[in-house]
Amino acid sequence: MPPTCSSRLAKTVPCWLSRIRTGLFSIPLLIVSCGTAPQPALHEQERPATIQEISHPQAYYHFLRGSLAELNNEGLKALEAYQVGLTFDPDSIFLKLRIAKIHMALAQMPAAVNMAKQIPLERLAEVPLFLDMAKLFAAAGEPEYVRQVYKEAKRQFPSEPRLYLAHGTWLMTEGDVEQAEGVFRDLLQHVPSSAEGHYYLGIIALDNKAQLGAIKHFEQAIALNASFERAYVKLVELLEESGEFEQAIQRIETFLKDVNPDYREFRLRLVRLYVTQKEADQALGHLDYLLEENPGDLHAQVRKAQIYGEQGNFAAAIEELNGVLRNRPNELRVRDFLGLLYEEMKDYDRAIETYQANVKIDPTFFDSILHLGFVSYRLKRNEAALSYLEEAVKLNPKRPEPYLLLGLTYFQMKEYQQAKARLEDGIQQDPSNAELHFNLGTIYDKLDRFDEVVREMEQALELDADHADALNYLGYSYADRGINIDQAVSLTQRAVTLKPHNGYYVDSLAWALFKVGRIDEALEMMQRALALVTDDPVIYEHLGEIFLLQKEPEKARDAWIHSLQLDSSNEALKQRFRDRGFGEPIPTLSQQSTYTP
Repeated sequence: MPPTCSSRLAKTVPCWLSRIRTGLFSIPLLIVSCGTAPQPALHEQERPATIQEISHPQAYYHFLRGSLAELNNEGLKALEAYQVGLTFDPDSIFLKLRIAKIHMALAQMPAAVNMAKQIPLERLAEVPLFLDMAKLFAAAGEPEYVRQVYKEAKRQFPSEPRLYLAHGTWLMTEGDVEQAEGVFRDLLQHVPSSAEGHYYLGIIALDNKAQLGAIKHFEQAIALNASFERAYVKLVELLEESGEFEQAIQRIETFLKDVNPDYREFRLRLVRLYVTQKEADQALGHLDYLLEENPGDLHAQVRKAQIYGEQGNFAAAIEELNGVLRNRPNELRVRDFLGLLYEEMKDYDRAIETYQANVKIDPTFFDSILHLGFVSYRLKRNEAALSYLEEAVKLNPKRPEPYLLLGLTYFQMKEYQQAKARLEDGIQQDPSNAELHFNLGTIYDKLDRFDEVVREMEQALELDADHADALNYLGYSYADRGINIDQAVSLTQRAVTLKPHNGYYVDSLAWALFKVGRIDEALEMMQRALALVTDDPVIYEHLGEIFLLQKEPEKARDAWIHSLQLDSSNEALKQRFRDRGFGEPIPTLSQQSTYTP
């Protein structure tokens, strides 16, 4: 058994207890060490004036018992010890605050508040005690007492930044942003060098949509504390949102150079910014830095491959991913990405082989099964596509992509009822998916159910007002039928605005303008469509109609010949060709049209 101390508590307190220091309130335990002479007392002017001592020896003993119980996570035992100690020293601030905090930890909030209210605020003479009292009253939902605590605390310690920061952040959580701002401004009046004060004023300015003010405060916070990471993060986010990418890059570069070169998240953000600015070499340089520090950094390796892929350097991207897979062959997502790169290269057989390798490792790996379905659909290997896609539906029936691809595959097979059924299944699982509604509309077009076409296209646009395909499809459908012509122009104009380089959309707008009688605009728009798409027979057919209306039959004839050269199965156009007196179109098909777009 350990020897006991030869101090005033020698008969009751083992020596090893004298080494205990309390963690909750940093209370100095004035116990003499075993086997050593008493330490000399501090001079009055050196001794901290804020120390609150437990005056009664028995109260002190029970305080130690309670502290030990707390260290052993025995809350009820600690509470009992402190309460006994309080009977010997009923004026002890420390014991009362300990008791209140244990009540709070045990979710006994009324008892915690009752005890805390027995502590006169003017007797609290240390900043941590004020902070603990404020936290306790805040947790108990006693905002008025929180305010009283901070008022008294700042009266005693007017230049203590911790009090202003705690007060201000509490006000922010209470939603009293205006008062919080006043507290942080008071902090800067008393402590102008407070970087945290500027930081929180920046947060408040940000919440008030005052971006310039927020930027100013974050910059000031960094000027006062060059290693202030949170201020850097907020400043860079703001600069990005404001489109000030070069400034954001400069800030991060400075931070990585002067403050913390190993801040990985910032370096990855910098990589993204450089990619946004199309400075791929800079981005790759920072990824190389990360890989020098940690050659197994999977994220950095894959990000390098992504950048190479975006550059069109597929060979380098594939080499990077294969390097990962040599060391980590079970990284299914990496191999799946590799398959996508092979797809981009139109090396479909190798893409299929790559996806199948994943499925061999894990037959339930959804992404690779879905991609196998897509590639098979793209190659018109319809039965294989259906097999993979049905498996994908079984694995994840809530995902919309397999239903969409099943609908497209059946559409490709001209099995429109089956396509309709699978798209409807998808909508049942995900009714808010605009793409499913759009494609169901195209199926209804094949089934000659125009009212349902309109319904599904309108539903797609209600879900996604910028769904360019739906805008174009519905607008062209109206124009082609000669109905809702003004709406047709409006819809197709919106589609062209969204995708001005889509020649098919431009043709739809030209056709709508033609139907509404704006012939010169229609011709100009049709010429633009031909500059974008040179091999579409429908565009040439439309062009011929415009030339006829402009009384230029030779140009109309040449445009139609060109259309029939591209699609000789258009029997309706052949008949129109004859009806306009252009003769028999068949002999002319072997001749080159003289029309040039």
